Amino acid sequence: MSVERIEPSMTAGEREMLRAYLDVQRATLAMKCEGLDDEELRRCSMPPSTLSLLGLVRHMAEVERAWFRRMIAGEDVPLVWSDEGDFQVAYDASTATRAEAFDAWQAEVEHARRIEREAESLDVTGRHHRTGEELSLRLAVLHVIQEYARHNGHADFLREGIDGVTGV
Repeated sequence: MSVERIEPSMTAGEREMLRAYLDVQRATLAMKCEGLDDEELRRCSMPPSTLSLLGLVRHMAEVERAWFRRMIAGEDVPLVWSDEGDFQVAYDASTATRAEAFDAWQAEVEHARRIEREAESLDVTGRHHRTGEELSLRLAVLHVIQEYARHNGHADFLREGIDGVTGV
């Protein structure tokens, strides 16, 4: 799988720019996992942490689902890997496979893209799944960008520890 990362326009409108930056972050995570087998993707950072590249992919599937489907679209769907709503469960990828994790993540990304595209504007609101507070699609997109950026930093270190590859 070859991942293409398209740099966002420096003069785009707000929605196009946010959409593009989110896609850059998504592509960055995929690039960090490119060329690795299941065992390498499951390799943990350091005991006792269960953090791995595959765990990050699983976690981001949960994040996409929670922020777009559950909060913005109001869909009554459970998390992918936890019936109790525990995001930490996704990090434990000790028996996960690339196919299982990436299929789930890509499905959630497609749902998120559809929800964002179909929304009238970034001012469309939903409800936070834990607090019940109203939140905008704009906040959801910004939060998910931030979540990817933070975890892509983790992915940098994880990948370097596996095979020395840095950058992207």
